[in-house]
Amino acid sequence: MRVVDVVDVVGKLVDRSGKADLFASLVVFLVALPLCVGVAVASGVPAELGLVTGIVGGLVAGALPGSSLQVSGPAAGLTVLVYEAVKTYGPEVLGVLVLGAGLVQLALGMLRLGRWFRAVSVAVVQGMLAGIGLVLVAGQVYAMGDVPSPASGAGKLAGLVSLPGDVAPVALLTGGATVLVLVLWPRWRRGVRAVPAPLLAVGLASAATALFDLPVRRVEVRGLLDVVRPPSVGDLGRLTEVGVLGTVIAFALIASAESLFSAAAVDRLHGGTRTDYDRELIAQGTGNAVCGVLGALPMTAVIVRSAANVRAGARTKASRVLHGVWLLVFTALLPGVLGVIPVAALAGLLVHAGAKLVPVRELGALWRAHRGEAVVLGVTAVAIVVGNLFEGVLVGLALAVAKTAWDISHVHVETEDLGAAGIVVRVIGHATFLRLPKLLDALEALPHDREVRLELGGLRHVDHACAAALDGWAAARQGGQGRVATSSTSP
Repeated sequence: MRVVDVVDVVGKLVDRSGKADLFASLVVFLVALPLCVGVAVASGVPAELGLVTGIVGGLVAGALPGSSLQVSGPAAGLTVLVYEAVKTYGPEVLGVLVLGAGLVQLALGMLRLGRWFRAVSVAVVQGMLAGIGLVLVAGQVYAMGDVPSPASGAGKLAGLVSLPGDVAPVALLTGGATVLVLVLWPRWRRGVRAVPAPLLAVGLASAATALFDLPVRRVEVRGLLDVVRPPSVGDLGRLTEVGVLGTVIAFALIASAESLFSAAAVDRLHGGTRTDYDRELIAQGTGNAVCGVLGALPMTAVIVRSAANVRAGARTKASRVLHGVWLLVFTALLPGVLGVIPVAALAGLLVHAGAKLVPVRELGALWRAHRGEAVVLGVTAVAIVVGNLFEGVLVGLALAVAKTAWDISHVHVETEDLGAAGIVVRVIGHATFLRLPKLLDALEALPHDREVRLELGGLRHVDHACAAALDGWAAARQGGQGRVATSSTSP
């Protein structure tokens, strides 16, 4: 695309959207630029592929209906999974994985299943993000020190103890200074409105590296045409492998959950049109399918960029489309700028992003109010750190389902002594196998020399195990010369 053509497109968009969307698009571009590069480097792929995903997130997903102010691009939340996939299957299969995930998302959206992602336990999602954040922080601390990191999440955490003696001091100082800027700069509201913290932090680190010729590893620049690699027919054949299919499903489900939960959060930040979850899922799937064809990183909606878009005053989806235009112009005209960025600064950027994924402040309140949910969150996070992302999420979902089953299976046994008329026993609630011991203990404690009337009209649900146990108890009591009458309705 020629520069003149880009100017014409931008001009038309500005005419339609106004200055508010133009300003917001520039803010989002400045926030997205270092994050796109940082996520790509942390994922083990060329930096340019992160920018390609950001461009597609703006020009393709941004132009489609769904969530009007949500911004998509490469996300820190998928970094761990992408890194593992690239290491296991090779970078040439990345496009196949992302293409497959996009097609799965398209199918889910067309089947109108987007709204069902809201049924996923919030504790599982928070635990997933917390686990990702812990692994991301642990892994990027090594990158801050220009040293290789262990492969497993648990190994990364364990290795931090012996890390100080191996790091490159200048690189660690550069990364630490980046984190410090990211923490302190947002406290000056006027300053952060003028220059986003990620851009300032990475910009200062890059300027210091270039000015003083610091001995730190820098981003390798290969050129856009050299890194874009559409999947071949042979690569597509890898979709028949069980492991590849499992990774595709993991990409699709985790990217969809993160995008739709982000959409719900963005909707709370503005008073405009609410998100259509099915259309947003189709937009995300289309974007990921295009990213897969280009061999780029998977995309999700990203709350950091989306919040920046809303707070900068965006009014329509033109702002997110324009942010993709700015990324395209930068990638086409100034790719060499990437070569001055120190990897340690990008690692510091992701350490800060990963730390924000761990809900430290919310965990205490959650433990006091909903202890079971806090346990689900913690177990999910630990399972991801010890195992991997996909297995950790499955463990969290299974635990959430088990917790829900336990919570709803409340059964109460009430007894009323009518004297010579006997005893009335009322069973109320949900009689499931989870509460069977409690139910039988209460029934077996009844005196054997009295007539018992068992009323089951207060039960909302009786599973097969409890029904069989009640029949067995009644038969055993009658066989022991005890008298029992049952009723399915209360008097």
